[in-house]
Amino acid sequence: MAEELKQEEKKTEGSKVMGALIKGALGLVFLVLGIWAIIALRSDIFVLIKGCIGPFLILAGIITLAIAKD
Repeated sequence: MAEELKQEEKKTEGSKVMGALIKGALGLVFLVLGIWAIIALRSDIFVLIKGCIGPFLILAGIITLAIAKD
């Protein structure tokens, strides 16, 4: 009985390590793809940032007015 529990613990430790390795590898793949996308699409990203300036300032103004009201 005790030996079976030890074997089950070893299996779960192995699967935890394997899961962590897969998650780490997947994270690195997403990181590389994200950096590549930023480099490849930098002109589009600048357009996106310019387009977000107006709504961001409006939101900042609304929040400032809400704080000043109190």
